[in-house]
Amino acid sequence: MAWNEPGGNNKDPWGGGNRNNDGPPDLDEVLRKMQQKLNGLFGGKPSGSDDGRPGGNASFPWSLVLIVLAVVYGLWGFYQVDANESAVVLRLGKYHNTQTAGLHWNPPLIDHVTKVNMTEVRTERTTGQMLTEDASIVDVVLQVQWHIDNAESFVLRVADPLKSLQEATDSALRHVVGSQTLNGVISQNRTQVAADTQERLQEYLDLYLTGIRVDVVNLTDAKAPREVQDAFDDVVRAREDEVRLQNEAQAYANQVIPVARGQAQRMIEEAEAYKARIVESARGEAVRFEKLLTEYTRAPEVTRERLYLDAVQEVMQNTSKVMVDVEGGNNMMYLPLDKLAESSASSASQRTQVSPQVVDEISQRVINQLRTEVANSRRSRDVR
Repeated sequence: MAWNEPGGNNKDPWGGGNRNNDGPPDLDEVLRKMQQKLNGLFGGKPSGSDDGRPGGNASFPWSLVLIVLAVVYGLWGFYQVDANESAVVLRLGKYHNTQTAGLHWNPPLIDHVTKVNMTEVRTERTTGQMLTEDASIVDVVLQVQWHIDNAESFVLRVADPLKSLQEATDSALRHVVGSQTLNGVISQNRTQVAADTQERLQEYLDLYLTGIRVDVVNLTDAKAPREVQDAFDDVVRAREDEVRLQNEAQAYANQVIPVARGQAQRMIEEAEAYKARIVESARGEAVRFEKLLTEYTRAPEVTRERLYLDAVQEVMQNTSKVMVDVEGGNNMMYLPLDKLAESSASSASQRTQVSPQVVDEISQRVINQLRTEVANSRRSRDVR
């Protein structure tokens, strides 16, 4: 028979029916005592009584509510920081630390956690009309790519980092454009303008402690205002024509200058060769003169006559005219040997140059013939 049936043993198996036995205490009684203690701690009435009367209603279970609130509070403090994030922790409004990737816990309502993405590359765009160094107006479009480098500075040091970035970008861009000419900003120095703007912008951001790192600055567009765009296009075309003509002139110079340099080098080398030949010839003449001087010292008459004959031969061998002085006659005869030699040595279709040997041979024949005629004329006079 069960313990709780009528006529049974009426003995509680949990020890509730017999307080003096050695069994375990009643679980309900233990919980009730704990509740009474907690109610007394928080100013509540003991359970099981109502205005001092036994059997009254039980008080509200504050302990259970506190346990639930404690569990919720504990779970509420857990948060996850991703690998590309950092979490800035403020404790009672004051900077406490910066958490990296992982699971963390901070007491809610006491600590305030702000998570920022450290690897996301963001883009800021700015436009405007700016004044250049040569007092011209230019429309500029600039894009800045950046990421967060210091989470603490980005969250705490500046009230509005994005607005600070935009204002610093405008300031840096206007400073750089103001130090360039219109043509430099639009065409020639666009890359340099972007690089100088990035350097100056990073200096401003570091000075303001924004925690922002600039990755790339792109000068996407730079042009003259629309009101003067047509005139500016004409100027651009004229400059393009100027560059084209300069390139053509440079190509012509590259073609002509090497030829001129080659000719100049050839003339220099020919002059050097002529110089060497003349110098060596002069040295040879000096040596020959010294030798002739030695011979002249030994035999002056013979050497003088020899020099005279050599000089006459050198002069006469370069002329085509032959003068014949017949011994015993009063007249000097001129023989056109060059014409005779050319007519005898040339062919019907080609004329060749007469060698000195041929001229000497013809001259000797003519002289012999003249001597024969002179001898015959003398004999005839003697006979008479």
